[in-house]
Amino acid sequence: MKIRANGIDVEIEDSAAINPQDPDLQSRPAVLLIMGLGMQLIAWPPELVQELVDAGYRVIRFDNRDIGLSSHFDFMGKPNLVWASIKHKLGLTPRPMYTLSDMAADTLGVLDALEIKKAHVIGVSMGGMIAQRVAIAAPSRVLSLTSIMSTSGARGLPQPDRKVLKILLSRPSGTSTEAVVEHTIGLFKAIGSPAYPASESELRARITLGVQRSFHPVGTLRQMLAIVSDITRAAQLSRITSPTLVLHGKADPLVPYACGEDTAQRISGAKLVGIEGMGHDLPPEPVAQMLEALIPHLQSADQSRI
Repeated sequence: MKIRANGIDVEIEDSAAINPQDPDLQSRPAVLLIMGLGMQLIAWPPELVQELVDAGYRVIRFDNRDIGLSSHFDFMGKPNLVWASIKHKLGLTPRPMYTLSDMAADTLGVLDALEIKKAHVIGVSMGGMIAQRVAIAAPSRVLSLTSIMSTSGARGLPQPDRKVLKILLSRPSGTSTEAVVEHTIGLFKAIGSPAYPASESELRARITLGVQRSFHPVGTLRQMLAIVSDITRAAQLSRITSPTLVLHGKADPLVPYACGEDTAQRISGAKLVGIEGMGHDLPPEPVAQMLEALIPHLQSADQSRI
């Protein structure tokens, strides 16, 4: 379903849309899920979404700008990530085509369009960074914050494994769906959970579905530039007043566990839950462990409002 949010078209899925006339579905506490770099709303594990619905929540997912079925920003051109990386290493700030704060404004625009005053905000990876930005910019709109396998962006934190970074920055061997799927399988295997490896057939089916729905790699590059340009967030995390949960895999090769530790340390009262054997993905077993902490976190925040 398309909505207009922050001046752009945003594709959303809303669990309350199953029966728009049901007042119970409309009045449930809202949970807003923000996906990571280059990923679409369908990347959220169905079991996580269903568990949240079963726990009594209205669950909203959406495609971030420049990805999936939301507005693309091709008129802005293709970023030069090599030059941006050089500037970043020199301590200079690359100029993004849009910022994570712009993407946070999109997120708030989704809530506005759905006439939701407050929501539990959950983000994974880049989505966690956007969620942090939402909590900084609009504390009165955030019932609780959950940052999953994300980071504060502070300088000096451990960087991605070099092999993983090489794969992340490489290109598919061709433009065909098969070439794109093969390349993405290689990336997902590199960043995945060592204790919970997904089968290649499962990966292929999931990735193929995403590529067929939408494939827009230049949008991923622009999102990546927004990430490396967001250099002030770490110092601003102390402003967050929302109840905060930080979930992070202890075997994450893309965003190392120390990044989750740093995020939790910078937010007053934040709770950190580390998951053994989990990498930078959302397999069923780690998702089940996350839900054991996540649902009580949401319920506690709801109770504190009463």
